[in-house]
Amino acid sequence: MIFSVNIKVMPLKELLDPQGKAVMGGLENLGISNVADVRVGKNISLQIEAASAEQAKQIAEDASKKLLANPVMEYFEVSVN
Repeated sequence: MIFSVNIKVMPLKELLDPQGKAVMGGLENLGISNVADVRVGKNISLQIEAASAEQAKQIAEDASKKLLANPVMEYFEVSVN
């Protein structure tokens, strides 16, 4: 079967997010001042051929650990649809 898998990669909460800070400054320059915080990450969609949803999730987690996310600076969440 083919499974649609989404991977959300975000900066660790403990680390400064320079891209998020830049977006926050841009929002304030546009007069949008009621935003408390901005964190910028990435969303990755994969189509994975696997025997089960659990196997597809494991493949996506392996790909995230090895390539898609930097564990020193980012965390990831995997969801199978």
